[in-house]
Amino acid sequence: MTRQLDPTGLKRLHRSWRRRSAAAAPVGLILDHVQSPFNVGSILRTAAAFRVDHLWLVGDTAAPTNPKTAKTALGSQRFVEWTRHDTAGEAVAAARDDGYRVVGLELTDDAVPLPELAVDHPVCLVIGHEDRGLPPATLAACDEVAYVPQLGRIGSLNVATATAIALYELRRRDWTAGA
Repeated sequence: MTRQLDPTGLKRLHRSWRRRSAAAAPVGLILDHVQSPFNVGSILRTAAAFRVDHLWLVGDTAAPTNPKTAKTALGSQRFVEWTRHDTAGEAVAAARDDGYRVVGLELTDDAVPLPELAVDHPVCLVIGHEDRGLPPATLAACDEVAYVPQLGRIGSLNVATATAIALYELRRRDWTAGA
């Protein structure tokens, strides 16, 4: 009979995946004007789960210290390092200084499907505003742009959902590359 894992079993399961991912490439996130504290909280929780190394917050992105963000993050914000920047250009420069290739996650005419994105070094995903996405200046600052392919009739995803899918895809590659 199948049953849920107890806390000890859960720790063992995650420990085995952490070992399997010991050599995983660093992953970073830039949040460019993601205003909803609930979206930011969800992204923080996902970032902690998939071991995002650094989070750069741009402009009026909700802070991890916002009570609504913290409520959604459920304490996971303490596991992700973050800094705040006034402009996306500053955040992109900081990510590049840390050795990341900067990839915007956006629906554009030259974006590559996320599964086809070349990932052979540290990647920093740039995530945009809930409604407007990434502004032209931010897109121009990116080394490349990728998108999450979709099969249904809805043309876009919630920003936190798209971020979760993109982070999973980056980590999945590390897991399958070592298999």
